[in-house]
Amino acid sequence: MSAFLAHRFAQSLVVIILVTIVVFILIHLLPGGPARALLGPRASPAEVHAFIVQNGYNKPIYIQYVRFLGDLVRGRLGYSYHYNQSVGSLLVENLPKTVVLVGLSYMVALLVAVPAGLLQAVRRNRLFDYCGTTISFVGYSMPIFWLGILLILVFSVNLHLLPPEAPQGTSVVAILGDPQGLVLPVATLATVTIAYFSRYMRSSAIESLLQDYIRTARATGVSEWKVISRHVLRNSLIPIITLVGLSLPATLSGAVVTESVFNYPGMGLLFWNAASTHDYPVLLGFAVVIAIATVAGSLLADLLYAVADPRVRQA
Repeated sequence: MSAFLAHRFAQSLVVIILVTIVVFILIHLLPGGPARALLGPRASPAEVHAFIVQNGYNKPIYIQYVRFLGDLVRGRLGYSYHYNQSVGSLLVENLPKTVVLVGLSYMVALLVAVPAGLLQAVRRNRLFDYCGTTISFVGYSMPIFWLGILLILVFSVNLHLLPPEAPQGTSVVAILGDPQGLVLPVATLATVTIAYFSRYMRSSAIESLLQDYIRTARATGVSEWKVISRHVLRNSLIPIITLVGLSLPATLSGAVVTESVFNYPGMGLLFWNAASTHDYPVLLGFAVVIAIATVAGSLLADLLYAVADPRVRQA
């Protein structure tokens, strides 16, 4: 198990280093160079030169990269002149709120998709299976921004049941203090994930139902409920564990759109506003954080996979 963990951790570390190299290159490819891009077109040549010297952009490229890595380790991701605030502090303020939104959407997706996919497999080629498949295809193909607008139109404009805007609190406690405002953003982000997970759960459960050990369990008189709950469910969850980690980038990209539609004060909305105002430090800082979160999610999925299936540890 220790060798498995060391191997996966080494792979994750290599990926993170490659991401930092890409971001470092992008910084130097900014229009007009890093100094001109960050200070703006109105900055004087003297100001640009002072910025270059102060930030070490006049030093050899390898020294700049080592300094860049050191700043990342210390949480220094640059400075946003648009917000007049460090990128690190902006991410600290907004990241927990996005974690709440994404975490709640994953919880809802798993609570709905796992039993739905399992029930579809048990009732394969029946009415419930056909209806579930149709709903999954519709949900999976629905653009997130369009789904969010439809939910606002139905539940806010027509039925007046839920607010059209997400909670506007500045902290996680304030966000959770307005559960009604969270319903539509969470539902929007969870819908595509539910469709995605339920299809994999259905396929995995069907494959498990065809295995010899299932027929053996039924032949020995084990009740159908115990067969499904003890054997089919556990073995069918293994692919879902992998999907949770691998689907994190898609979910985070969906969070950008969802937060923009519902004006949710998280990292997605921060990224959207930064892209609109050409706030490059925020964009690059966001890219680094999301890359690290994606690698961490994949590593966690590998670890959970190894716990669920000991055979994977030998891979």
